[in-house]
Amino acid sequence: MSRLRLIAAFALVAGLISCGQTPDEQPSGPVLTTAPTTTSTPEEPKRMFEPPYPYGTVQAKAPAVADGMVPVVTHIPTDKPYVFITIDDGAVQHPKARELMINAGVWPSVFLNTKYAEGHKDYFKELPATVHSHTTSHPNLLGKPFEFQKNEICGNADFLTTDYGKRPTLFRPPFGNYDATTRHAAASCGFKALVNWTAAVNDGRVQFQQGDKLKPGDIVLMHFRTTFVEDFTAFLNRAKQDGLTPVPLEDFLG
Repeated sequence: MSRLRLIAAFALVAGLISCGQTPDEQPSGPVLTTAPTTTSTPEEPKRMFEPPYPYGTVQAKAPAVADGMVPVVTHIPTDKPYVFITIDDGAVQHPKARELMINAGVWPSVFLNTKYAEGHKDYFKELPATVHSHTTSHPNLLGKPFEFQKNEICGNADFLTTDYGKRPTLFRPPFGNYDATTRHAAASCGFKALVNWTAAVNDGRVQFQQGDKLKPGDIVLMHFRTTFVEDFTAFLNRAKQDGLTPVPLEDFLG
């Protein structure tokens, strides 16, 4: 082989090696020099709980107001694996609350006092939750005169109607304390039911009034506190462990 032919052969081999190929290799396909013109849409992250029915549709109705007194509801009669989370007061507007609710796919019922919710309308309006009444100043209503109780209950309902554009239908007495006067006052303010609870969450622990697990129809109490993340997470994990799905309380007291 002449000197010129040797030089040409070496040049050919070098060129192929620099392209990542040996003399016997062929390109596997076209090489894209620009990004694709279309992109796939990322999937939404899966929520912890998926709605078992379209939320906002009535599943059951509250017991009727009788003798001028609202019914007292502490448990929802249901044969479905449903549980209900309620959150009281509004004293601490935790910045993680909305994110936690949305990621979990959970729509709580919140019972707000005027003294805590006043001035924080934007915060509570952004929550995926339904707002209900918890009195104006959070007093113990037990044994108080009718006019005192009515002013506390109706005044709070009026405030919430103004701030949130809809009159609340459910009432929870502070500390869970009530008497016949409370039920009369709540009925006179237009409420459908007085709601208490069967389990509570405190300091990241679920506490039961009976037994050692959540049961279908249980109404769970927690609060807007600095421990909101720990408390809400404890409820979610307990519900999942006990095979229950949190659903809106309003749908069963429609």
